[in-house]
Amino acid sequence: MSTQTKTAQSTSKESFADLLEESLGTAEQSLVGRVVKGLVVNLDNEIVSIDVGLKSEGRIPLREFGISQDDDELKVGDEIDVFVERFEGKNGETVLSREKARREAAWVQLEKSHEKGERVVGVMYSRVKGGFTVDLAGAVAFLPGSQVDIRPIRDVDPLMGVAQPFMILKMDRTRGNIVVSRRAVLEESREEAKTELVSNLSEGQVIEGVVKNITDYGAFVDLGGIDGLLHVTDISWMRVNHPSEILQVGQPVKVQIIKFNKETNRISLGIKQLQTDPWEGVEARYVIGKQLSGKVTNITDYGAFIELEPGIEGLVHVSEMSWTKKNVHPGKIISTSQEVDVKVLDVDPVKRRISLGIKQCKSNPWKAFADANPVGTELEGEIKNTTDFGMFVGLNEEIDGMVHASDLSWDKPGNVALKDYSKGQIVKVKILDVDPDKERISLGVKQLAADTVGETLSTLKTGATVTCTVSKILDSGIEVSLPENIRGFIRKSDLARNRGDQRTDRFAEGEKVDAVVMSVEKGSRHVGLSIKAHEVHEEKQAMEEYGSSDSGASLGDILGAAIDRAKDRESDTSSEPKAKETKKKATTSKKADEEKAAKKEPATKTKEITAKAKAEKKTTKATDTKKAEKKTPAKKADTEKKTAAKKETKKTTEKKKTTAKK
Repeated sequence: MSTQTKTAQSTSKESFADLLEESLGTAEQSLVGRVVKGLVVNLDNEIVSIDVGLKSEGRIPLREFGISQDDDELKVGDEIDVFVERFEGKNGETVLSREKARREAAWVQLEKSHEKGERVVGVMYSRVKGGFTVDLAGAVAFLPGSQVDIRPIRDVDPLMGVAQPFMILKMDRTRGNIVVSRRAVLEESREEAKTELVSNLSEGQVIEGVVKNITDYGAFVDLGGIDGLLHVTDISWMRVNHPSEILQVGQPVKVQIIKFNKETNRISLGIKQLQTDPWEGVEARYVIGKQLSGKVTNITDYGAFIELEPGIEGLVHVSEMSWTKKNVHPGKIISTSQEVDVKVLDVDPVKRRISLGIKQCKSNPWKAFADANPVGTELEGEIKNTTDFGMFVGLNEEIDGMVHASDLSWDKPGNVALKDYSKGQIVKVKILDVDPDKERISLGVKQLAADTVGETLSTLKTGATVTCTVSKILDSGIEVSLPENIRGFIRKSDLARNRGDQRTDRFAEGEKVDAVVMSVEKGSRHVGLSIKAHEVHEEKQAMEEYGSSDSGASLGDILGAAIDRAKDRESDTSSEPKAKETKKKATTSKKADEEKAAKKEPATKTKEITAKAKAEKKTTKATDTKKAEKKTPAKKADTEKKTAAKKETKKTTEKKKTTAKK
């Protein structure tokens, strides 16, 4: 009986122990990963002991209680929320976490704020790689460095440990990540302030701001939520090379709104508009012709700016700096900050421009040279430079004159004559023209000698007949020389009237020919000639004096008839028939001799026959009319003689042509 009783009691004890263990184990296991209430039982320098009603107490590092301001006055006996991480750690104690408890409590509220887009309050308490850590009522969030402020800031110490609003950008509860932004809050606040400020802005309004940034072209001024541009030209009436000369970042300034675009929210600001405009009444203060003194403020490639008074500058163009120094950079004549004397040349208050001159304050050396050296004066000088169009000769230390290529030689072309001169050579020149206004002096070398060729050319008239010598034979014509070495040219088409005779091989160098002047070019000293025109002219003249071409008679026929008439007149003047017959025989014999000679002589003998016929005509013209009345029976004989003479002349002409071709 006792044995059975003992067995029953041991069985009941084991069953109760198992049930108790199972019950406690289940309860303890159910607390893992949850937030529970715990009692502070002990505090020391580094550890806080917490009793959560389990087999052992939990120990939490004291630093986890220093994150939030709510735990700053923790003491024994306080009841706090803790997070049960594990039922038993490596030391057999319960593993608790105050930080995770607070984080779990905060996550719920943070998720609600994130869904609604509301701001949350946090504290930046430490630096990490790429940003900062922020305590959001127990939950630790990451603040990237780019999200700290609207613009990069160098010193963030004033922001550390200060409660301030943040905007949640991203949350991941599984990983326990929260990303926040302070910049988004500032931009939102800025936009609100900007909207309110823009609604109250207007052009012409004077407002205070702070210089936010400085660039080469101006400065940006923060007007309290919106930035405006203060251009470098609107900082001061004086010349400002860089805005940093007057402004500094962070400097408070008073500006005026010059232009405001409400659509783009662009604001142009100005400081000088708040000052008196120095250009008012500038025409009365700076009269044209007035001589002043100023300071060189800036030098450019085209001139220099001279400050006449604060805010007033004038430009001295490079052409107004010196009477003699041309094509020289202004920096080689004057220097920055130099005090110079200037004269007012022009004032334009509308465009705010004043034209000044430095050389006008000195005497004009060009005018002095013109007075001392009138046109025609002969001087010597050194060749300073040669160009394609001429050369420059130094007349004194300041003034140079130019000799054009066409004024170098009477005989040679300009480009050929220019090769005879070189830089540094001393030459003698003659002044042709002086223009002090344009600062130019024209010189000449060929004018030192007489122009014999030009004088000869002036005597040549178009249409005149001249005798010239063949100097060169070309395929296109022949070159000839006239007196005083004048060059002439006869084109191939002008070598003869007949096309078949228009050959250059008919002529030889040194042969003399007669030709008519067709053109005279005094500039190039060239004369155009024509043998063809000369032949046409001779034929035309013979036709006018001795006959007409209407009957079909040629020049030879007319000349033959003229010769016969001259012979008849000579025979009629004799009183004795015997003498007359003798004279006729002599005439016939002479005619035969002339015909034979014509066969041998070149075509140029025709001119001599024509001249002789003209002379005979002049001597017999007076008696021709009287004899025509008395010698009616002799006309028939005369006609017969003319007919025979025509036939003979035709034969002679044909023989002449054959001889000329040969």
